[in-house]
Amino acid sequence: MTETETPLGAIIGENKHLLLSYTPFAQAVGMEVEAVEAGKATLKLAWRADLVGNPETGVLHGGVITTLMDNACGVAVMAAMPRLVAIATLDLRIDYLKPASRGLAVRAFCHCYKLTRSIAFVRGIAYHEDMDDPIAHCAASFMRSANRKPPPAQVPEALR
Repeated sequence: MTETETPLGAIIGENKHLLLSYTPFAQAVGMEVEAVEAGKATLKLAWRADLVGNPETGVLHGGVITTLMDNACGVAVMAAMPRLVAIATLDLRIDYLKPASRGLAVRAFCHCYKLTRSIAFVRGIAYHEDMDDPIAHCAASFMRSANRKPPPAQVPEALR
């Protein structure tokens, strides 16, 4: 990205929902893009009984939280770039600090702090309401321009 290119996250506004529109699993479990700005994204996943990993405790399955964080990292990467391109997770490390609480939504805030020509680097945190009381944190890297496939048809021309 050059200094003259505006990051997508700074201009996407009401179209932020499009950043998950082509991810079937994110849609199936009900992930929402709550906020996006240049290089930063917050996704929300409401608690649902069918996403519970342990019926006795009602705690969300760790894989669902992992997927939430992976998607939030990806949205943060897209929000850091001037236009949508295919990306792919290269590495995702998550440290779980405590179980999620029964009945509460989980949010993931991620920040793409470094873009190179081919790799994006991201940090993130999963939490309920207070980022200072995290459920998990992550570090990830993504490949930029993972394939030559154009953005989905529903993506406005201005974001391509």
